[in-house]
Amino acid sequence: MIPATLRLTLIIAVICYFFVILYFLKQKALNLKYTLLWLVAGVVMGILIVVPELLVKIIRIFGIQDNMNGLFIFAIGFIIMILLSLTSIASRQNRKIRTLTQELAILDRRVRELEKRSAE
Repeated sequence: MIPATLRLTLIIAVICYFFVILYFLKQKALNLKYTLLWLVAGVVMGILIVVPELLVKIIRIFGIQDNMNGLFIFAIGFIIMILLSLTSIASRQNRKIRTLTQELAILDRRVRELEKRSAE
């Protein structure tokens, strides 16, 4: 059971977390499609703060004996999911940048050839 003061502090922290995410979204520091990942993380944190018994039940289903071990396992798993998501985003952006660079080089060559022809 979470003490009332800790639960209140965690609820305030999650609310601040949502304000920071929405602020970043408003300032266009985050794209809407990537913000969803962080909003889902906040919702999961909020649910686990309001209903901490849910985490204990989930941990028991997986056969983990110690609550802290279960919390660390789930936290590490969630961090790995976020890292995989961000890595896929970075890879996609890398492919787009490479394609744009190649297209720019082709267009630059064509412009130089046209300038050379028009100079002659």
